[in-house]
Amino acid sequence: MTDAAATAAPIDVLEQLMAARYSCRRFKPDPVPRATIERILSAAQKTASWCNSQPWQVVITSGEATTKFREAIYPVAASGTPMSGDFEFPREYRGVYLDRRRESGFQLYNAVGIPRGDKAAAAKQALENFNFFGAPHAAIITTDEALGVYGAVDCGGYVTSFMLAAQALGVATVPQAALAFHAGHVRKHFGLADDRRVVCGMSFGYADTEHKANSYRTSRAAIGDVVTFVE
Repeated sequence: MTDAAATAAPIDVLEQLMAARYSCRRFKPDPVPRATIERILSAAQKTASWCNSQPWQVVITSGEATTKFREAIYPVAASGTPMSGDFEFPREYRGVYLDRRRESGFQLYNAVGIPRGDKAAAAKQALENFNFFGAPHAAIITTDEALGVYGAVDCGGYVTSFMLAAQALGVATVPQAALAFHAGHVRKHFGLADDRRVVCGMSFGYADTEHKANSYRTSRAAIGDVVTFVE
């Protein structure tokens, strides 16, 4: 840690981490040391949750386990098997939400050279979710069925904490709803209990900073677009 970082105000450090974090879509094959992963997990475990329920349960793969998971889930997704998640998917994206979704997608496609309207190439790129973008580690985050949407919301907070802790340690991440699209297959592969609900997945490792998929950054709405002050 530099002298400047050591003396930085906590809010400055947090803002730097949040500004630096991005969804990595190409990783180096190098594994993250177990001690580093455990430090990330230790930090993320401090995430706030409803009634301190801490509903998240996490499966993390490394080495051969990552390869086996990839070999199991990629063919399922590539075969066109109907998606079946544990939580209802968005009914539709409309208005500004659709605009933001399109902007993000076009940024990725432009970065990796996929022409607009090339559905085959876009579908192939989407399947990279199930290749974990080459990451050496995949994580599956689940909640208890009885806790419903509130358990899922708490897990969302956990995912954010995990990503920021990882960023602080030089580890790149990408949260993936795609890995929850085939929840039944995920549950079966890892032998998860029937009452565990798959919230999302996450791939992580060290970023391939030279890859074009990591060459862009998404925008964020202005505070005035999302906040209403009442005095």
